[in-house]
Amino acid sequence: MVALCPPTLPVLTGLLLLLTACAPPQGRSELRTVAGSAPERGRQLMARYQCGSCHRASEVFAAGGQLGPSLDRYGQRSYIAGELPNTPEMLQRWLLDPPGLLPGTAMPRMGVSEDDARDMAGYLLSLH
Repeated sequence: MVALCPPTLPVLTGLLLLLTACAPPQGRSELRTVAGSAPERGRQLMARYQCGSCHRASEVFAAGGQLGPSLDRYGQRSYIAGELPNTPEMLQRWLLDPPGLLPGTAMPRMGVSEDDARDMAGYLLSLH
C-alpha cells in the first residue's frame, strides 16, 4: 500500500498560478478600462460613425443593425471578431483598421481617429 502525502505549499502555489494565468481577459478588471478615455463621448461617436447600421447597441442612437453582432455587453467578450484578444489596445487598433488586423473581415475602415478609437473602446469595454 502506498501512502499519499498531502500537497505541499509549492505545489498548491503552482496550481493557483496556473489557474490565474489561464483566466480569460474579462476576469481581469485592470485590462478592461481604457486610460484617458471618455466613454460617454465614445457612445455618442458610435452614433456619429453609424455603427448601428450593422450592429445593435441598446444605448446608442439608431443602433438596431442586424448584420454584425450585437454590441450590448461587449465588455464581457474575450475576443474581437472571434479571433483577436479583446484588450483595450487591440480594440483601439481594431476600430482604427479592422481589415488591417483581420484581412477579409466584413467590418470596413470607418475613418476613426486615434482619439475617437480610444473613447469608443472605453465605451464598449464599459458595457456589461
